[in-house]
Amino acid sequence: MRDLAQKQKSPALAQLASKMAQAMRAGSSTSDPFAKVKSLISNMIEKLLSEAQADATEKAFCDKEMAETEAKKADKESDIEKLSTNIDSMSAKSAKLKEQVAELPAQLAALASTQAEADKLRAEEKAAYDVNSAEMEKGVKGVQTALKVLNDYYAKADTAHGSAGGAGGGIIGLLEVVESDFSKGLAEMQAAESSAVSEYNQLSKANEIEKATKSQDAKYKTKEAKGLAKSTAEANGDRSTVQSELDAVNEYYTGIKGRCIAKAETYAERVKRRSDEIAGLKEALSILEGEAVLIQKGSKHMLRGVQAHA
Repeated sequence: MRDLAQKQKSPALAQLASKMAQAMRAGSSTSDPFAKVKSLISNMIEKLLSEAQADATEKAFCDKEMAETEAKKADKESDIEKLSTNIDSMSAKSAKLKEQVAELPAQLAALASTQAEADKLRAEEKAAYDVNSAEMEKGVKGVQTALKVLNDYYAKADTAHGSAGGAGGGIIGLLEVVESDFSKGLAEMQAAESSAVSEYNQLSKANEIEKATKSQDAKYKTKEAKGLAKSTAEANGDRSTVQSELDAVNEYYTGIKGRCIAKAETYAERVKRRSDEIAGLKEALSILEGEAVLIQKGSKHMLRGVQAHA
């Protein structure tokens, strides 16, 4: 028993060996001189078996709690990671929207400046057209009046004009060329004005549409940015809640690890040591029971010899 205690480095077995020695020295009045020793061994075996059962129960508890706690820990960490990713995404999108909204006033100002320039140019072109077209129309009408007068004059059957007929025809021809040039110039001037008006109207309409689009875009983006800010605040609140839950899980995890992991021996080592101790105790108990039988047989043999001698 002392060898077993030394081999297993067990204070309990060493104490048992000491008690066994005391019991042996004290002797026994019973027919089994090893009864007290065997009782000590049996009690030790029962104690070890009880400890084994308690250890197995503790092992099952630890396995269950460690697995469940690690699963909770992983879930909370995953939730926090997802929330953090979502918060970062929403924050980045919100910042981008705010940046775009901040740029819109400058874009609208540039658009207004472009329209103002177009308005000014159109007004100048319209003023020049009004003056030039009026002068051109006056010139055309003047030439036409002169042609009418000349044509009427030379159309009369008055022979007094005969000597001047050739010169009159040349003047009329020249005036007709002038009238044609003036009319052509007026038509070109009117076409250019019509084209300029069309281009101006197209530009103004496009600017108007762009202004309305940008203004509406600013409203939508501002609204979306506010929605993202609200969602981000809610996500931050959720993350704080989950973080508090994770802190509680980590605190429990630290405690359960201290209870289930931070031990000098592993569960497998304790099972092996205890099994060896129980096997050694049972072997000792078997040896003692065998010795007791031999002693009892020897006692009976001596008793019969004494009786025969008497």
